[in-house]
Amino acid sequence: MSRFMDLDQNGKIQAYYIWIDGSGQNIRGKTKTIDRPVTSVDELPEWNFDGSSTNQSTGANSDVYIKPVSIFKDPFRRGDNILVMCECYAPDGTPHPTNKRDACNKLMKQYADQKPWFGIEQEYTLFDYTGKHPLGWPANGFPGPQGPYYCGVGADRVQGRKIVEAHYRACMYAGVKIAGSNAEVMPSQWEYQVGPCEGIEMGDHLWVSRYILSRVAEEFDVVVSFDPKPIPGDWNGAGCHTNISTLAMRQAGGMEHIVAAIKKIGDKHDEHIAEYDPTNGADNARRLTGKHETASIHEFSYGVANRGASIRIPRQCEKDGHGYFEDRRPASNCDPYAVTARIVKSMCQ
Repeated sequence: MSRFMDLDQNGKIQAYYIWIDGSGQNIRGKTKTIDRPVTSVDELPEWNFDGSSTNQSTGANSDVYIKPVSIFKDPFRRGDNILVMCECYAPDGTPHPTNKRDACNKLMKQYADQKPWFGIEQEYTLFDYTGKHPLGWPANGFPGPQGPYYCGVGADRVQGRKIVEAHYRACMYAGVKIAGSNAEVMPSQWEYQVGPCEGIEMGDHLWVSRYILSRVAEEFDVVVSFDPKPIPGDWNGAGCHTNISTLAMRQAGGMEHIVAAIKKIGDKHDEHIAEYDPTNGADNARRLTGKHETASIHEFSYGVANRGASIRIPRQCEKDGHGYFEDRRPASNCDPYAVTARIVKSMCQ
């Protein structure tokens, strides 16, 4: 394959259009030739796809339109080639029912003066090529109990580091605001962080980072799972912990604004749970049990440095009197547009 990737493109580029399918959690994409390099989404045409094959329309009226909304450098094709994050629209020009970005963007614009920042901790689990067996786990049975794997080092404690490192570098090249990574509590489970991002940028960057991760894993014949509880039993689930602040929270005296926002969010606990995974809370019910560093899905709580609470206020923020807070409820397969929109709607209105 590499023998062909340095061939001249005769001034044209390849644009890989990315969208979210009818599941609300899976990514689809296809390539379009563009006649010249571009620097803005305004230079890119709208396109369409067969929605009957993505659970987004019927065969009798199958066209779904995709509108470019942000661009990133393509770490796989390189050169002037790009990745294009898109929104889905119905033939009449209205946002498709699966399009969570449109409503999110309107909210972010409405409350732009509050300068909402987000940082999301994306957890995921690596499986072998079958998608059924965690990478590096014994063929029969289980690995040793949790304990030595979190931020672990060594072949007996971590699996898939080559994928993690390749993903990190590919995100940096693409322009995704990746901030860090680490091995997680369950073996073959990892986390990376994206942010801080302001407003709608959070969802764009997280979705593209997920695409890059799955695409990198293809090179290793490995499957990435964003399931929030991929292995039943005494094993940690996977979340998408979301860190939030507004300008008022980041300034002196911000703790008052942090607590006020948390209380507003707590008053809408059920509404948040419904938006925090693509199944209206059914996926998260397997994870938010009150065990394995989670709060119960049925109760709202918050506390300082408490990873068993729904929302955690970092110890350093309490000490400083300002900063941010962490909502630990979003599932690893959540739609970040839905999550950030719900948070802004609750705390800013």
